[in-house]
Amino acid sequence: MIRSSAIHAAGCYTTTPIPAGSRVVEYTGPRITKDVADEKYEDSPTTYLFGLGEGETVIDGHGTAMFINHSCDPNCETDEQNGRVWIMALREIAAHEELTYDYNLYDGDEDEARCNCGAAKCRKSMYSPQELRRRKRAAKRAAAR
Repeated sequence: MIRSSAIHAAGCYTTTPIPAGSRVVEYTGPRITKDVADEKYEDSPTTYLFGLGEGETVIDGHGTAMFINHSCDPNCETDEQNGRVWIMALREIAAHEELTYDYNLYDGDEDEARCNCGAAKCRKSMYSPQELRRRKRAAKRAAAR
């Protein structure tokens, strides 16, 4: 079910319990190149893009999965299998619980990608820990110049 979310705008909620390890939903949409996506969404503050493999191809999200919000303490994770992306339950998920996964963003120019998940150990960003470290090192190098 899609409805208002305390994390961000609309969220995806279960209607029944989901067992741990279950496939919840597939992330679907047209496959386009990253370059086409960058051009298409250049001036858009919101995208529903999911990078495949090394990130040169992305899924331009359509359907239920595009409403699953980011959390630093998620109840789901993504699993890429043969070019398809599945949202999988990390643990048992109760009926009416909001579905979340860690976006682990790695691309976004100067965008901060602020996180609003409210988790106890929220990193305050939807970027992956590795990307946050890379950005911090780059900022230090730029400041030293």
